[in-house]
Amino acid sequence: MKKIISLTSEQTLDLGRQIGQAIISPFAIALKGDLGSGKTTLVQGLAKGLGIGDDYYITSPTYTIINEYPAMKIRLCHLDLYRLGSADELEYIGFDDLAGPDAVIVVEWPGFLEEMQFKFDLEIKFEFDADYNRIISLFPSGQTGINLVSKLFL
Repeated sequence: MKKIISLTSEQTLDLGRQIGQAIISPFAIALKGDLGSGKTTLVQGLAKGLGIGDDYYITSPTYTIINEYPAMKIRLCHLDLYRLGSADELEYIGFDDLAGPDAVIVVEWPGFLEEMQFKFDLEIKFEFDADYNRIISLFPSGQTGINLVSKLFL
């Protein structure tokens, strides 16, 4: 586990950019934290690191559930499962169609996927300290996640 203190949105964006630049194969990330804790900001940086152009504005898919963005050789699938009522709804949103050799899957509120034993390469937890700085904890899983976290300049 690695822990980062992010004092600004720019630092959170930069962490996301580093993660995006380090991804070279399909990858799955779980994002955990309260509303407004920086999850979407990190995904905006991740998109830049993956090479997604500035013509795409990265927003939280709170109402659409899935936002998909084309990157250079891979696509970013950003999901927000907050509004789902059960794990059964994953089938209706087409989750199984997202995974593939060209996908980076980033999931906000990943509880239902965890119930189904979906394997994430990296879990990122967002918290605030007493001064409202973001405490961002990285929990890699498996060799792919460990390798990625070891490449970051933290």
